Formats: sequence, structure tokens, C-alpha cells
Amino acid sequence: MWYPLIAYLKFLLRSTNQHGVHSPFVYDLITKCLYDKSKFEDYSNLITYQKNLLNNHKHIEVVDLGAGSRNMKSNKRRISSIAKKSGTTFKRAKLLYRLVKYFDSNNILELGTSLGIGTQAMGLGNSNAKIATIEGCSNISKSTKEQFEKQGLTNIKVINSDFEKAIKNLDQTKLDLVFFDGNHQSEATLNYFETLLQKTHNDSVYIFDDIYWSKGMTEAWETIKQHPKVTVTIDTFFWGFVFFRKEQEKEHFTIRV
Repeated sequence: MWYPLIAYLKFLLRSTNQHGVHSPFVYDLITKCLYDKSKFEDYSNLITYQKNLLNNHKHIEVVDLGAGSRNMKSNKRRISSIAKKSGTTFKRAKLLYRLVKYFDSNNILELGTSLGIGTQAMGLGNSNAKIATIEGCSNISKSTKEQFEKQGLTNIKVINSDFEKAIKNLDQTKLDLVFFDGNHQSEATLNYFETLLQKTHNDSVYIFDDIYWSKGMTEAWETIKQHPKVTVTIDTFFWGFVFFRKEQEKEHFTIRV
């Protein structure tokens, strides 16, 4: 329980902002995307989607295939409670929207749909993108798919499956962006990463959620950083960004967002 708090205090001591970042690629990403204060019209759709979930008091039976929830112990949960305690925050949904828009990501994979708050944000970020999102719980998957249909988000395909099986059945298309947002266990995270390496290209970006969830997740993050195919990483505490740009020297950044 204390690990994330202690890790955050250490993060604050070593983190910085755009000042002192000498990589043009990383500097532009920070100033033009991560720190972008523009009020995009689509943000109102993000708010509406989250409000609808927070006002949905329907109960569903939840099956956690990964590390589970720290905040919710019962398997029978209200959709509103899941949205409040475990859903992607509005700040992070906006950031996902900007990232997809900034990189013009066309082929996107998400591991861990949950209620689809982050998925919707990515779908709005590029309406032409093809998004495959994998959710292990059939009840959550069904409910979220219905929400996407109501929103008219036809560019999102919801796959109800465990991650390992679904990843093996993906087509051969290279991926522009992968959001690892489920199963916060170190061994599983590393396995997914290794399996999906074959689908990277020079401009792919992989985003790992909750890299300080546990000591094991942080160790997995450190292993990923040292992988020979990885050239640039950005640690924002809640997310870890991984890039494979061959023209970049290997460098690791710790940035407050």
C-alpha cells in the first residue's frame, strides 16, 4: 500500500518539465501535446460519456483476470462505482485524445477496455483510426460495446477475451499505438510487451499504465526500458511511454504532467 506513495515522492524529486530536454522530438511532444492547454470541442463528448457512466447505477458481475481492483472488493459492482473508482480520469482521457491526435495514430490496440473512457477518447482523437480494445470480463465488454454504439463510435472493435489469446489472434498489421491498461502484474506485462514487439514500427508508441502500481510493475518497467529495441522512454509516474525511433539515441526522461 505504501509503495506507490513512496515511489511518487521519489518521482517528484527527480522529475522535471520541458526545460533541459535537448531532444527535439521529446521537447515537441511535451510542449505541443502533453502540456497543450487547448480546449478541444471533443472534450465535451468526453465529459458527457463520463457523466452517463457516473449516472448509471446498474449492477454487473465483474470477473477480474489481472491484478484486480484495489478500491473494489465485491464482484457485483455498480457501473457508476467502477467509473468513479477505477475509470480513466478526465485529465488522462484528454491526454489520450491529444496523443492520438498528435501522432495521428491509425492502428491502435488497447489491453483493458473497462468502461471505455480511454477508448472513447482515442476514438475521438482520430475518427479514421482502427481501434481494437480487449476486455476479459464479458459483462463489462457487453456494457461498454453498447455505450460505443450509442455514441456512434464505429471505429472501435471490442474483443471479449483474455489478453494472451487475443494478442495471438491479431492480424499482421503494424501498430501505431498500444495502451497497456490491464493486468498490472509484472510477468504478464513483460510477456505482452515481448509478444507485441513484432508489431512495432519506427514511429510506434507503447504506453504502460500504472508503472508504480507495485514493486513488480516498476521492475517490469525498468526491464522494458533496457530492451535493445527501445530507444526513448518517458516516465510520467502514472504512465510510461516507450518509443522505438532508430534515429534517437537511447535516453530516458522523467517528466511531470
